[in-house]
Order: sequence, then C-alpha cells, then structure tokens
Amino acid sequence: MRFWLQVMYARTFVVGVFIFLLPAGLPASAGPGESLAVQAPEASLTAAALVERYCVSCHNARLRTGGLTLEGLDAGRPGDHPEVWERVAEKLRAGSMPPPGRPRPDPPTYHVVAGALEAELDRAWAADPRPGRIGAVHRLNRTEYANALRDLLALDPRSFDVRPLLPGDETADGSFDNFADVLTISRVHLERYLSVARQATRLATGLPPAAPGFDTFEIPLHIVQDDRQSEDLPFGSRGGLAVRYHFPVDGEYVIRVRLRRQYQDYIMGMGWPQQLDVRLDGRLLQRFEVGGRAPRRPVAASYAGAGEPGFAGDPEWEEFMQVTGDAGLELHVTVPAGPREVGVSFVRELWEPEGLRQPLQRGRVLTNDQIYMDHAAVGAVEIGGPYAVRGSTADTPSRRAIFVCEPAVVGEERACASTVLSRIARRAYRRPLTDRDRESLLEFFETGRREGGSFEAGIQYGLERILVDPDFLLRVYREPVDLPQDRETYPLSDLEVASRLSFFLWSSIPDDELLELAEAGRLTDPATLEAQARRMLADPRAADALVNDFTAQWLNLRRVGEVVVDPHRYPTYDESLLEAFRRETELFVASTLHEDRSVVELLDADYT
Repeated sequence: MRFWLQVMYARTFVVGVFIFLLPAGLPASAGPGESLAVQAPEASLTAAALVERYCVSCHNARLRTGGLTLEGLDAGRPGDHPEVWERVAEKLRAGSMPPPGRPRPDPPTYHVVAGALEAELDRAWAADPRPGRIGAVHRLNRTEYANALRDLLALDPRSFDVRPLLPGDETADGSFDNFADVLTISRVHLERYLSVARQATRLATGLPPAAPGFDTFEIPLHIVQDDRQSEDLPFGSRGGLAVRYHFPVDGEYVIRVRLRRQYQDYIMGMGWPQQLDVRLDGRLLQRFEVGGRAPRRPVAASYAGAGEPGFAGDPEWEEFMQVTGDAGLELHVTVPAGPREVGVSFVRELWEPEGLRQPLQRGRVLTNDQIYMDHAAVGAVEIGGPYAVRGSTADTPSRRAIFVCEPAVVGEERACASTVLSRIARRAYRRPLTDRDRESLLEFFETGRREGGSFEAGIQYGLERILVDPDFLLRVYREPVDLPQDRETYPLSDLEVASRLSFFLWSSIPDDELLELAEAGRLTDPATLEAQARRMLADPRAADALVNDFTAQWLNLRRVGEVVVDPHRYPTYDESLLEAFRRETELFVASTLHEDRSVVELLDADYT
C-alpha cells in the first residue's frame, strides 16, 4: 500500500485521514510552550536565541526584509504564528537564510533548528487543526456524474458515456476539474441534467427508446491502420476499432461500416481485395470482401477528384469509388440488451511491398491520394436501432442492480417500488432518507406507472427524479448551528467524511459499507477510517480514478491530442503513436499502483 499512502499524503482532501496513516515516531522535540534547545555545535543557543542572533537584524519591524518580520515572535511557540515559521523552516532547510556574506550557523544547526520548528508546528496543528475552508457547495463534475451512474445503475461509462452529453467543467488553473469554487451551475447544466437523467434511466430500466436512432463512431483520418488496432480486437487483425455499446432492449439492430475516404470523397485502398470482419462480443457475425472489384478504367494515380479532362476514370469506376464501394457493408442482427462489444477489423495480410520502404503518407498527400493499391481502412462504424423489439428486456447488469424485487401482482407494486427507489436514493443522496423523501419518490413512481403503463415505467420516472435532485448533484457542507462565531473550522460529520473519502479515492459516491459505518457514527474512529481507506484503495475503482482522472489531468494526458508534431523532423510519426504515448503513461502509472511501488519511481524508473 506504500504508493497509495504516498499519494494520499499528497492529496489530503479528507481531514484527518493522513494523520492515521503516517508512521509513528515523529522527531523528538520540546513539548508545547517549552524552549526548543538546539543539539548541535551551537548547543548553548536556544532556537529563539539563534533566530535573534542571525535573523532579526534584517527581519525586524523597521527593515521588514522580504516582507517578513520576526521581531516580537517567540520561536519557542511557532504554533502561534505558523504561516511565519513555516517560511522560516523552509528557508533554513534550503540554507538560504541568512543570505551569503552574512554570519551563518553551521550546517548541523540548520538541520536541527529546522527539524525542531517543523516538529513543533506539526504538534501544534495536530492539537488544533485548521485545514482551511472548502466551498460550501460542490457540484459533481462530469467524471463523478458518470461514475455515480456506474455505481448506482450499473451503466458502464465505456458503453454509455454521459460526459459528452454534459457541459464542460471549469478548471481553476487549467488542470484539475474538481475544485468546488469553480464548478458553477447554470441553466444549461439543468437542461442537460434533465435530458441525461431521462436517457440514462430509460436505458437502465430496459425501456425502448421513443424511436430508432443511429450512433456513429469515427476514426480520425491520420490514424494509421496497418496493424492490430486494439486489445479488444483479435490477433491477426488489422485496423478498425472496437466499440463498447449499450444496446437498450432485446431487438434487431443495424451495424454499418463506412470505409475511409480522402477529402474529395474517394474510398482509399480499393485496388485489391481485402477481408473485413464484423464481430459481436468476439463472435464473427459476417466477413465482407472489399476492394478489387472496381469496374472499367481507373483514374491516374494520385489524381482522384482532380476534375481535369483526361485524368478522371470511367464513370462506372468513379461511381464505385465514391458511392457504391462500401454500400453493402451493412448487416441486420438480433442483439440481447445490455453492454456489448462490436468489433470491426480487416484480416491482416502477411506481405510487404517490394522495393524501398516508403515514408508514411500524411498531410495533404494522405488526404488527396486515394492510395489505390495500399490498405483500405475503416472510416466509421454506425449502430442503429432498435427496429424490432423482441419482447421485454429481462436480464441486464443494470436491471439486476435496480430491480431487487419483482411484484407478482399489482397490489405489491407500491411496496416493491418503495424498496427499489429508497435503496438507490439513499446511495445517491449519500444520507439516510426521510419519510418526505420516500413519499416524493412514490408520487413520481405512481405518475410514471399511470402514464407509462408498466411497473418499469414507474421505476424509471422515480429514478429520473433522483438523478435531478440537488442532493444528488451537489455536495453541501453545512456549519453546525452551535458553531461559535470566532471559530472558522469544525469537524466534518461522519456522512460528510464518507462522501469526501469516496469522491477522493473513487471519484464517485460511497458504497453501502461506507454509508452504514457513517450512519452508525463509527467512520471517524481513527482505526475504522484507516481500515476503510485501505479497503477502498484495494478496490479497482481507486486505480481507475487515480489513473484515468487524477493522472490524466496531472500529466495533461487529456490534451495529448492537441500536440502538433513537425512531420519533417519526425517523418515516422502518426496519431497512432500519439495515442500509444498516452496509453503507455497510463499503463506505467497503473503498474506502479498495482505492484505497490514507490511514487518516486514515477520520476526515476529505468523501465516502462
């Protein structure tokens, strides 16, 4: 757990967590209020006398060198002015005070005085913690919202990602998007929350969409598709992509493949036959043959779309290359509801062109040239439907997470609805429910049941109500009513600690175990808090949050796509390499976590 603990020390968002995880045995020092004696060659000096000898001549009320005065401050009680003595300890550690040319203590004295000041500051803070204030209202950012849907409704963000459907999150400094002070809420947010709540709950409960629709998954033009493109595609494949897709109901769907075109809309790489596979959850659905069938005379090489007399191909060839060459890459398939993986890839041909190896084509050449005798590539995959619903959806991960009971008769529906909605609302609101909460949810259930005509429709309407409730969307920290006016800080309640701990380690809501301990008032017990922190760190959600959320923002991995590379200096570069850079960093950090290595290895590791 060493790496995790080091990261927790660096990100002390939960008041008190790191106190219980720090190793015992702080450096020995004087007790509160006692004089800090210096055990060094200048041992006859107290810390106060040493500061008086070397520091006050510059840092006094008259000169205020560097904006700092130590005159009148007691070095034996640094906890009285911690912000001042923190600066002094920092300067002593660096050996930068007094400045060169002035009388200075010897190195051991620097070390001992700095350690004594730091130990006393730590002891004073532990006796009277003052961690500062956080924003009283903290809106869920897009990642936290998506993870909450994952944990509440078993909606995997890989197959149903709500983040593109929500407004972007502001950042305080261009990096992290979880600062409460900058996470504003606007009318646009409210509109999108209403829309996303309806989509998510209908998908989770298995209600069919109002009408069939298409989702399109495109591959950028400059991604080279000459090798296996994804870990989710089979060995021996080339190019294409794997799409994690949530099919809403049992029914008939259309999977359509569009081949890559250059910017004048000519299909690329169609001069020879190639095999294209379409798979569902790894099972081959159909193998198509593409290319090698263009009729009549082709265009002159590299002149597709030039439009000059004598350069165009025969009309039949032109129509094939622009319209009909990939028109038949479509299949209708019956798919069970739930998250599935659609894979589209070419069968890799084990051959190499004769002659000198040519540099990769990119830029204007890649977008202009139809690369007639090179590899064809996938431009986009479209998934549409459902066109024919096959009865009711009975078993998906989301339905198993939601419907913990099934009413046998109409008379049992209200009690079952109360069980279903109360269980989910408790986790969504991160607190025990009140009678008013339950009654409100049951009113929405009955409205949905009446208008939708089914028990599932009523549950969907109640869930939609939960996902737009401020108690779900916002974390609100309320001051105790008896807080003295001269007191700025106060202990967080057990429920508030549960939320802060879960959003810190998981970027998501607390689970049942954490909430049960908080409701019992046991979570803030030091031993219990440490045990829960260790349990949560061992959960895969912690690694996911730290790698894909914290690390992605810390190292700016989310902005890798903005990098512009000079093709003349790096002629073998392509966007696949850029994606590999990002993925390599993620895997490196993840391996450091899983193998419990030191955080320092992120800086000096001789492996990747």
